[in-house]
Amino acid sequence: MSETSTNVTWLTQEAYDRLKAELDHLTGEGRLELARKIEAAREEGDLKENGGYHAAKDEQGKQESRIRQLEQMLEEAQIGSPDDVVVDGTVHAGMVITATVGGREERFLLGSREMASTTDLDVFSERSPLGAAVLGKKVGASTRFTAPNGKEVAVKVTAAEPFTG
Repeated sequence: MSETSTNVTWLTQEAYDRLKAELDHLTGEGRLELARKIEAAREEGDLKENGGYHAAKDEQGKQESRIRQLEQMLEEAQIGSPDDVVVDGTVHAGMVITATVGGREERFLLGSREMASTTDLDVFSERSPLGAAVLGKKVGASTRFTAPNGKEVAVKVTAAEPFTG
């Protein structure tokens, strides 16, 4: 499968390290801990009416889903710092964008929520309708996107600057 720029998740080294540590915990000690919980609940008897067993199995499913999400994100990660983002008046992942969206001024990070755990900014993925609409546009450019509710939304990019965390 060939990798395209739309499959890349831009992360700072700090965010990558934090996610990698979470993945290592979940695939190591986290799995062992859940296996112990499931085994202890299994020893309680009848599995049909065993709330502890079912809760542990649900938790295991959620944990395995998070593991898959982290593995994919880290596999697709492009590691960089705000200094690596090209400041040429073009919108790139890893930038804070100021834009008029549907008549209102918005300021948001174009990137991943994982990267922005330390900010109060709204975060839009490059794959989201808004993110895809502004990605690659120059400051001053106007564009449109279709919102999830089916409405066309006008967007004008007014500024793009590197995210400094």
